[in-house]
Amino acid sequence: MASFCVVCAELVLLSCLGLARAQNEKPVVFTLGKFQNVSIPVNGSVEVNVSRIPAEVAFVTLQFHTQHRNATMSYTRVPAYGSSVTTVDSGLLFPLSPAQSSLSCFLLAPGGDSVAGIAVILPYSSADPVPGACNLEFPLDIDPNIYLLYNLYETIIRFAPANIGYARGVSPPLCDVETDLSSRWRLEYDVYQYFLPENDLSERSLLGGVETVAGATSMLRNGRKLMTLSSRDKTLVSFNSIPGQGVIYSVIVRDPVYNSSASYVPVHTYACSFTSAVDGCTTLGRISSKVFFTMTGLAGLLVCFLGHRFFKCELFCLGFGFGAFFFFALITRTTALDYDIRLALTTLIGVVGGVVLVMSWWRFGSVMACVVVAGLILGFLISSVVFFTPFGDLDVFHEDVAFWVTFSGIVLVVPLFFTRWPRVGNILTCGVVGGYMVVLAVNAYVYTSLSYITLDVLKRFLNENFSRAFISVPLQTTDFILIGVWVLLGVSGITVQLYRERSRPYFPPSPYVLWCQERERRKTNVLDPSHHTPSLAARLLARARQLTRHQEPAGERTPLLL
Repeated sequence: MASFCVVCAELVLLSCLGLARAQNEKPVVFTLGKFQNVSIPVNGSVEVNVSRIPAEVAFVTLQFHTQHRNATMSYTRVPAYGSSVTTVDSGLLFPLSPAQSSLSCFLLAPGGDSVAGIAVILPYSSADPVPGACNLEFPLDIDPNIYLLYNLYETIIRFAPANIGYARGVSPPLCDVETDLSSRWRLEYDVYQYFLPENDLSERSLLGGVETVAGATSMLRNGRKLMTLSSRDKTLVSFNSIPGQGVIYSVIVRDPVYNSSASYVPVHTYACSFTSAVDGCTTLGRISSKVFFTMTGLAGLLVCFLGHRFFKCELFCLGFGFGAFFFFALITRTTALDYDIRLALTTLIGVVGGVVLVMSWWRFGSVMACVVVAGLILGFLISSVVFFTPFGDLDVFHEDVAFWVTFSGIVLVVPLFFTRWPRVGNILTCGVVGGYMVVLAVNAYVYTSLSYITLDVLKRFLNENFSRAFISVPLQTTDFILIGVWVLLGVSGITVQLYRERSRPYFPPSPYVLWCQERERRKTNVLDPSHHTPSLAARLLARARQLTRHQEPAGERTPLLL
């Protein structure tokens, strides 16, 4: 009786497992070119079926995209090395046999959590190139995937070379035959970039963007072409990392003989982690950064409208920025301290730099030296803006020598203007630099690409490999609004200060120099009544004696007549 119960329990358990497995592996039928939402259950799989494939289709690619959870796509029911791929943007390529009109594969959730995403199957003809068909580096025999890595400085994509198209039942052309017109060496690779909306980390935004650029035609229409690689170029491209900004990268391989093209599986990144509790995509803004840049914005408003009037405050702010920027770059390059510690030390050194600049003006009274510092800061910002434009992505500036020589030349040219018109140049610095300080303060709360005007230069200084990266960033609605705010603040601040300072001396005199001049004048000019005036110490001593005499008790006063 006991053995019978055990057998019954085993049969019930097996039937339940079989039912659950059947539910988990319920086939999902796809239509060519149509996007479909797919949900993979926990520790389960989904079978993908495609039927009624036309005879003119030579191969198809299946893409599956999720926001941040990995999914496994496999040719077989049980994933194995060389027959499956696991990532957030996965794809498989299926060459078709002559009589084949259907196919199937499997989607699995490897991480112990359910996975939801969007999938599509795209058909290609025999004239279209085959993405990843000449793969020698990655696990799949034919690998249409783009592999992406990122860090704080750069984002790198890699992909396998493609092969020219071929019909069903025909052996693929050899990949190592080096004839330009009859082999894969005639193919060209166009690298595209598509930016998602700013400040939008939603899954809906990503999946909508994937639908927009999944195929070759849609990416040509909506994406931005960055460069073209020949078959002899290395299949590796580097870009500037933009934490918190969604970007989709894709590679379109073209066959110039047949005028045909095919798309690799697009890949996306936010250059941040959705699972990290510190500095994740949803917690990028540190409290320390917000406090630091909020104070920077308030100081920027003061400099923008009142910098030349309150010359010592302007010098302190400029000295603070000058010292803080270079010290932060130095300490980041030479140490591995925590970000908050580096920011605290940077603030301290910035204060020291501001005090040193103010005291140098107070002691020596050299206005020109201080104005040259202001000119260098304005030149640095202007040079950074120049290289923030597409001008900075020219091939010649991917060489460090060419970049730094040109960058430094622009920085040094600007102070020459200040030697001829020092007051106007100083007021221009107040308006432009003060307005940008306000933009940086806004960036601590609302993402804007304008912060990369100076951040790209800092990245290039800190990372030796950053020179090869493409530094293009999106300019969207928020950026155009902040550009307008920057222009408005700069023009208003410059106008207000030029109007208020029109009848004043060009620069306020140094207090120490004034004191020295007054002292020298009193020593040499005996006709001046002030020359015969007792010194300040003598006058204070006489006054103290007088007060002491009035405070003596009545009984202790000295009689008038002895």
